[in-house]
Amino acid sequence: MLSAFTNSLKIPELRQRIFYTLSLLFIARVAAVVPLPGLDPAPLKQFFADQTAAGSGALVGMMNMFTGGALTQGAIGALGIMPYISASIIFQLMTAVVPALSRLQQEGDVGRQKLTQYTRYATVLICLVQGTLLILALENPARLFGSSFDVNTYGDIVIVSKAWFLVTSVIIMTAGTMLLMWLGEQITQRGIGNGVSLLITVGILADIPGAAQATYQLFFAPVGVQTLGLPQGIIMFGLFILVTMGIIMVVQGQRKIPVQYAKRVVGNKVMGGQSSFMPLKVNYSGVMPVIFASAILMFPQQILSQLGAALELDFLVDFSNNLLRGHWMYYAGFGFLILFFSYFWVSVMFKPIQIADDLKKYGGYIPGVRPGQPTAKFLDFIMTRLTLAGAIFLTIIAVLPDVLLFELNVPQRIAIFFGGTGMLITVGVVLDTMKQIETFLLQRHYDGFLKKGRVRARSNSASRPGSLGDAASADAVFKLTAFMGGMLLFGLAIWLWRQFGG
Repeated sequence: MLSAFTNSLKIPELRQRIFYTLSLLFIARVAAVVPLPGLDPAPLKQFFADQTAAGSGALVGMMNMFTGGALTQGAIGALGIMPYISASIIFQLMTAVVPALSRLQQEGDVGRQKLTQYTRYATVLICLVQGTLLILALENPARLFGSSFDVNTYGDIVIVSKAWFLVTSVIIMTAGTMLLMWLGEQITQRGIGNGVSLLITVGILADIPGAAQATYQLFFAPVGVQTLGLPQGIIMFGLFILVTMGIIMVVQGQRKIPVQYAKRVVGNKVMGGQSSFMPLKVNYSGVMPVIFASAILMFPQQILSQLGAALELDFLVDFSNNLLRGHWMYYAGFGFLILFFSYFWVSVMFKPIQIADDLKKYGGYIPGVRPGQPTAKFLDFIMTRLTLAGAIFLTIIAVLPDVLLFELNVPQRIAIFFGGTGMLITVGVVLDTMKQIETFLLQRHYDGFLKKGRVRARSNSASRPGSLGDAASADAVFKLTAFMGGMLLFGLAIWLWRQFGG
């Protein structure tokens, strides 16, 4: 594996793509730490730190994770890339139910470019709505967080005129999201890996230093503070390895359906006659059911809580409190929603009738199954069972961090790396990026990351370098990397001066 990293730098095109990707990811991280003009991030960071320490930070925990900590910083990238993802999901689902969009998608590159343009317009609208709601919440935190946010304790977040701050901040945050969207598209086209997924993954991994510090304090706390011993440390390390292995197995796991193609005579050539297989993924919907379920459970809790407090209805307040993490009602609803959205996603995206018709048109058939409608029913039956197994696994992985948080009192920033949405996204994106790099290496006759990964990498047409755009020129990559490196050194010098010279 170590030789694969060194071999990656020996291929000029791959080396340019890697440095180009790292430079753009660095720009995204800068957007996550530069605060909005007129905002004091200190009260915001202190409030969220107290909420996380108290175990009640589920309100914005997921959104803050997707923004890479930009939300708690009050940064120009506080909305993150989520508005673009939301718009993409909306149009992806609408394509399956709206005939006009479905025809547009089938028109080739021209149709896909129009859909991409519509997605960008929708992203701007979502940014304007979410940005306005976020700024209004920051201007009056007690309206959103209730009595838990005391201005006398934390101080004012907005320190300028609120009307002017609302206008400028919404525009700046919208521009920040559009910048992240552009960076993601450039990484996908000219870099390595999926740009949007890498932006989310880097934001999640940005908390590794804080998690490492919290882990150290968990085992080496000052005298008088309860700590964990060596046996607990070994158990946690083993659990981390098992969870990571389980996620990799399920993310990569697939059911191979054998397909036989009949021989056909086309002119003077005999085509077909070979055996192949159709891969059906165990976790076909990926991490989307967990994201949808978490988002849906978050909004009713806030609405019922504020409505009960406004109308002085205690039963609504009690019911909303049961929808928080740590209560059985939350996990029952969470598991049901994951199961529902897993089947919903498969029903929208997986088309067994279309697959059966395509097989029949090209002379393919599944051994032991008649072509046409019986093949569609067979594929639907197989996919139904696989989806159930994938949904159960997603539920276990999503709930595991909460078990560590509430039952074993493991800090939240540590528990998040033992499962949950962040871990699923991170493992999936890392595997996909490694597969793309490995394809470059194998085409140049270098050894890849995995000795048994050659067949998988070569059979994955979606990750071939030929499907990507042209890499940036070596001169452009050098200038961009040098500029980003200079910014990094300049920021490090300022930090050292503030720590030791100021």
